[in-house]
Parts: sequence; C-alpha cells; structure tokens
Amino acid sequence: MTKAVIFTDFDGTVTWQDSNDYLTDTLGFGKEERLKIFEGVLDGTTSFRDGFTRMISSINSPLQESIKILEEKIQLDPGFKETFEWAQANDVPIIVVSSGMHPIIKHLLTNMLGEEHIDKIDIMANDVELDENNKMTVTYRDETPFGHDKSKTIDLYKAKFEANLKDGEERPTYFYCGDGISDLSAAKECDLLFAKRGKDLVTFCKKQNVPYHEFDTFKDILASMQNVLTGKETVAELMDN
Repeated sequence: MTKAVIFTDFDGTVTWQDSNDYLTDTLGFGKEERLKIFEGVLDGTTSFRDGFTRMISSINSPLQESIKILEEKIQLDPGFKETFEWAQANDVPIIVVSSGMHPIIKHLLTNMLGEEHIDKIDIMANDVELDENNKMTVTYRDETPFGHDKSKTIDLYKAKFEANLKDGEERPTYFYCGDGISDLSAAKECDLLFAKRGKDLVTFCKKQNVPYHEFDTFKDILASMQNVLTGKETVAELMDN
C-alpha cells in the first residue's frame, strides 16, 4: 500500500536554479523580457504556454550545446538526494510534473543522481522538436493555456494510486512541491502544497488564498513530510495561509 506520493516541479524546485530561465537570460532575449512575461502570467494577461514559447524560441543555442552549459550551471537542491533516498526506502513514489522539456530534465537528473536511479522517478514534461540546426521547439503535452496542465497529470496519478484500494484502506497523502508560475495549475491538487520561499508561487497563493507551506530546501520538505506521516504534525498545522 502506498502511504504517500510526492509530486514535484523540477526547475527551481528539485534544482537550485531554473534551467529554462538560465538559458533565456544568457542565450535568449534576456532576464528583463522574461520577467515581463512572468508578470503577465501572474496577472492573467499572458498564458504560460505563450510566454514559455517565446522564451524557448529566443534561444538559438542547439539542444546538446544548451545541455552542456546547464550541466555546469544547474545544481541539485541540497536536500533532494536525501529525500529521494528516503522515498526509495519507504516506497514513496516521486513524480516530476514539469512544464519544462523532458530531454533536459532527464539528462540533468541522470547527471545529478546517477544512471542507476533515473528510472525510479517518473518524469511528466513537455517534449522537444529539433530543426536541422538542432534548435529547440517545445512540443506541449496538451492544448491548454498551460501547455502542460499539471492538475490533469496529478489527477491521473491519483486515480491510479486509488484504483485498487480495499475497504477501509486510506488513500495516500499527496504532496506537491513547487516554486513558480508553471505550478499555478497544480497548486490546489494535493493535500499539502510546499511553495518555495520568496518565489512567484507564494505570491500567487497569497493572492488566491491557496493554503501552502513555505520551504527553503528539500530538507524542510522532508522533515515536514515525515512529521505528517508519523502523526507529529497535521497538514492543517503546517499551512502558512
């Protein structure tokens, strides 16, 4: 029986930096233009899908060259490896639910965790098409304004985990971890939402009165999850909003 499930964003959550932001800021149209897009997504004048398409379209570096740059610049959150090891030891699935690009996420995770571990994490993300110069175009998972409506992916997994529950068995506790504008569609889907301190997801949650718990690193997330699952704290007690 699965007692808990961890759904998590990738960029800026599992990793310390956001790979798409980094590529846009350094190889695309720059940080100032990117931040204008983010403001538009937060105030509802721009869809995430349109903004992200503009960001990735501005990057002229080929995919493999971009990945090599990211290998040197993107670091794993200091608590994620410990969380991954705890999850493996306790049969807690980890599902990466990302609005980023699958080839980049899989490569970086393989590089950070090791080849032997990559198949132990599900990665649900957008894909990439390459032109003759290996320039990237995003292939989105769905037709929604999000490009990848994370709430739909989470709902599919929840249905799978609950499909074979026997009478009297409780469903798993669902956790979601995120930091930014790509997490808006997932914010209300789980029992406990972890939102990274000082980031756009916290701003959104405050505006929309969505309950959340602030975190700095996955060390905070792991401690809170362990407290919930052992009964030391309730989900309600951990809510900051």
